[in-house]
Amino acid sequence: MCASRRFQRGPRCGIFAYASFLCERDRRYVLDTLLNGLQRMEYRGYDSAGLEVEGDEPGKPLIFKEVGKVQNLKKHCLEAPIDMEKTFLSQTSIAHTRWATHGAPSADNCHPHKSDPLKEFTVVHNGIITNYKELRLVLEKRGYAFHTDTDTEVAAVLAKYLYDSQKGKQITFTALIKSVIMELEGAFAFVFKSIHFPDEVVIARRGSPVLIGVKTEKKLKVDFVDVEFSAPADTEIPEINTTGSSLLVPVAAPAGKLVRSQSRAFLSDDGMPQPIEFFIASDASAIVEHTKRVLYLEDDDIAHIAEGEFHIHRLRRDDGVSAIRAIETLEIELAAIMKGSFDHFMQKEIYEQPESVVNTMRGRVNFDTHAITLGGLKAYLSVIRRCRRMVFVACGTSYHSCLATRSIFEELTEIPVSIELASDFLDRKTPIFRDDVCIFVSQSGETADTILAMRYCLERGALNVGVVNVVGSTISRESHCGIHVNAGPEIGVASTKAYTSQYIALIMMAIQLSEDRISFTARRNAIIDGLHDLPGQIRQILQHDKEFQALAQTTLSKERSLLIMGRGYQHATCLEAALKIKELTYMHSEGILAGELKHGPLALIDESMPVILIMTQDSLYAKTRSALEQVTARKGAPIIIANDTDKSLDAEQHRVIRVPKTIDCLQGLLNIIPLQLLSYHMAVEKGFDVDFPRNLAKSVTVE
Repeated sequence: MCASRRFQRGPRCGIFAYASFLCERDRRYVLDTLLNGLQRMEYRGYDSAGLEVEGDEPGKPLIFKEVGKVQNLKKHCLEAPIDMEKTFLSQTSIAHTRWATHGAPSADNCHPHKSDPLKEFTVVHNGIITNYKELRLVLEKRGYAFHTDTDTEVAAVLAKYLYDSQKGKQITFTALIKSVIMELEGAFAFVFKSIHFPDEVVIARRGSPVLIGVKTEKKLKVDFVDVEFSAPADTEIPEINTTGSSLLVPVAAPAGKLVRSQSRAFLSDDGMPQPIEFFIASDASAIVEHTKRVLYLEDDDIAHIAEGEFHIHRLRRDDGVSAIRAIETLEIELAAIMKGSFDHFMQKEIYEQPESVVNTMRGRVNFDTHAITLGGLKAYLSVIRRCRRMVFVACGTSYHSCLATRSIFEELTEIPVSIELASDFLDRKTPIFRDDVCIFVSQSGETADTILAMRYCLERGALNVGVVNVVGSTISRESHCGIHVNAGPEIGVASTKAYTSQYIALIMMAIQLSEDRISFTARRNAIIDGLHDLPGQIRQILQHDKEFQALAQTTLSKERSLLIMGRGYQHATCLEAALKIKELTYMHSEGILAGELKHGPLALIDESMPVILIMTQDSLYAKTRSALEQVTARKGAPIIIANDTDKSLDAEQHRVIRVPKTIDCLQGLLNIIPLQLLSYHMAVEKGFDVDFPRNLAKSVTVE
């Protein structure tokens, strides 16, 4: 996957910037573009928003910030005493939605952040600067003031310090930001502006996704952008010393050895400048309405936009790094990221699952011949089959999809499988060997702990497989091979589509790995037949949504705690359902392995403890039935999820949710649907905004 992107979301904050050249735009148009871009990313969740646009006079930009929804920021901008009709032939503007990590939600802590009252340098930022405290201390000793609690502010102040240290020497905006980035540790994406470099913007990426959309009237000459590499290492800018006695060491003025040539993609036929617009975002959903021609920056790329020209530089010349960045075509449609007739993004995502599971299987499963082909794994199948063990590494919902499919991997491949939480995997410094295969599952492909675990395994020589949904994500690029789950754009915070699509992708992987074993032919064929029936069965469950809504309103939404029990394949279903309920309703919920009921959890059971028991018909049905009897013997009255073919349950004696029956290893895909709907309706009944649950991060950028 390093050579090509076989794999499309990133950290929770949202970056959007707009740069236009030789395109006459008034301030109202610019503001609308920025605000609409932020609103396209609202599904990600945030607590405040801000933007910066050009002022009435050069060197006096306008910054607007507001706590709460983008709508509040829009109202603030429209009510401001500014000239909305003022036009700009060329301009650069930046905007941001923030999810608080350092400092509480407030106008001061909201982006864009400025270096000083004159706004000499401003910046918007996704990610975490891990060494900001050390840098801030050093800069404060140098007399620079800070006005927020954020880590981001240090980047703006550091840019001003390094600029001031030049004492009138010429320095390019790119070289300046390069020297800033070299002092920062952590994962981040930045967009910098400066009054000293009007109509210029610099974008930098390290571990946090950012893409750039390009819009021109004329067709681009080539579908790639050249990367410009720095001069040899002896001309590098000296680094800041934050540990020694010398404090900050001023940067040296660059020697002008950076090769600059306008990329072939943007050259006009006559060599004259042409009108062009650039849209910079951390999320493709903010760009797709403007253009579908985009390129993804890679780690340590620094992009510079000025006077209609676009350049990509590298922090350092790395061996094996491509000398071009491909201009790709976005495959998502605007309609796919809009709510449409649904009340919430999450509701839309739940109802899209019949289509999303088909998309995951499309072109990969031949139901007539019972064959599965995963192109991203084809070259590595023999290596994986010979491995000593498979190690799955993931977080949250992705971890649960791994857990749900572990049993079928072990059954079909007869290879030992371990499932690891990425953070714990790193904490333990888990032994990894060259004959291990490590599989990293992440919806966004940008989950920080999972990425660090992947790099840990790469260093130890293991084969790394990525299972992600985001094209161009870090995991998709840095792993050796992998699977793109094709779930479509994830539009809800709760990752409902991600779970079912990852589940199916992993099932397909297990089937393909066992295709050389004749003894498992009947089992594989039965699973593939089950995959064929899944979309219709999910639709069948969705038709009973009104019943789930009534159950949530009359029974569950009034509770303060909930236990969800199951065993075997359904243990992962319990954990995933409990996670959804926690995320959306802020209610205590716990997924319990029913086989462990007597080892503690049974003490919680009485007539007042709500319980959901997953008791679908598989090889462990009798044992799960025993758990039901233990619960009812202690006056528990569980809600039972059972197959519609199970006639042993009396509807008058038990509250039963019926689901279609499928093969055992796929049953969890059907069982999770009513639990997703229950968590959604419980949150709505409690009055919570299910599209903006508190304290959550879609892609964790903090270890």
